[in-house]
Amino acid sequence: MNAPKVTALLMFQGQAEEAMTFYTSLFDDGEVLSVTHFGPDQPGSEGSVSHATFRIGGQQYMCMDSSVPHDFTFTPSVSLFVECESEDEIDRVYAALSDGGMPLMPLDDYGFSEKFGWLSDRFGVSWQLNYN
Repeated sequence: MNAPKVTALLMFQGQAEEAMTFYTSLFDDGEVLSVTHFGPDQPGSEGSVSHATFRIGGQQYMCMDSSVPHDFTFTPSVSLFVECESEDEIDRVYAALSDGGMPLMPLDDYGFSEKFGWLSDRFGVSWQLNYN
């Protein structure tokens, strides 16, 4: 499969593999496509992710662990938007993502959607879940 020309890259600080494994477990088509780890004498912490690709919801993503410490993290102004196929799916995914995370808009009918929820997961990644 050819990689898309534009791919979202999620940069973590030591949690890339844990997050990628968690995300791929949430979706039926979730799949880790490739993982490369930092080795000894490389710029990142040995064993952390230098580059990885995975697929969820029919989309390919990349992730990595930053080799340089930084004072910023994810922000809710950029989020992954998921169109859920059933009420069971939105309830299940919202519950899993909110465990250790922070709800921004609890699951509810906000008028523009039958059921919608927005949250930041335990890794700081923002998700908007929708079911109509």
